[in-house]
Amino acid sequence: MPTHPEVLWAQRSSDTDPGKNIIFLTINLPDIQLATLKYDLKPTSITFEARAGDASKNIDEKDYAFSLDFYGEIVPEESKTKSSSRAVDLVLRKKEVKIEYWPRLTKEKIKTPFIKTNFDRWADEDEQDGAVAAVEDDDQGMGGMAGMMGGMGGMGGMGGMGGMGGMGGMGGMGGMGGMGGLDFEQMMKNAGDLGGLPDSEPEPVALPEGESESEDDGPPPLEDAEPAQ
Repeated sequence: MPTHPEVLWAQRSSDTDPGKNIIFLTINLPDIQLATLKYDLKPTSITFEARAGDASKNIDEKDYAFSLDFYGEIVPEESKTKSSSRAVDLVLRKKEVKIEYWPRLTKEKIKTPFIKTNFDRWADEDEQDGAVAAVEDDDQGMGGMAGMMGGMGGMGGMGGMGGMGGMGGMGGMGGMGGMGGLDFEQMMKNAGDLGGLPDSEPEPVALPEGESESEDDGPPPLEDAEPAQ
């Protein structure tokens, strides 16, 4: 008997912009075999089936399936889908354009353990004014990276480091005072203790008598030119 995959959902609503009157539906199914994926999206329902698992990786293969009737109608031809080896993401366009949320995803008011709220996408009715991303532009992996890169905004001042010129203000490392109170002298002492820096000048090396310290003693002496005849 097929197993129910986990289904996450969230929604947005608008009485003026149909493009913001949508249902986010994510079918979580790691190691899904995309060649087996089948789903039928109708104005009042969805049916889904697929096989997931990978015997070559010792991951049990199972059949998954479910069907449900929506609380309200959707417009299938204006809905979007994106599939990957981990999940199937859908953005379903609600047919009725109104500000009120659907009170639930399903038509019948029954508890369905495999249907859960997607809190990463959920927003209350009075907090849903943020931009709505289409499913093909909503790559969560890249979103996490964008967020990480956004967090690096404080490094914007390093833009002037072309040729490291921006480090001129460090003046003998004095500019490193902002590095969390780093004690530069202590750091240098610690480096010396670890053998990274010598504590004293190296002992001079004795050279054989008659040899200078440099291998290059300069050009040979010029010979006196013979007088012209």
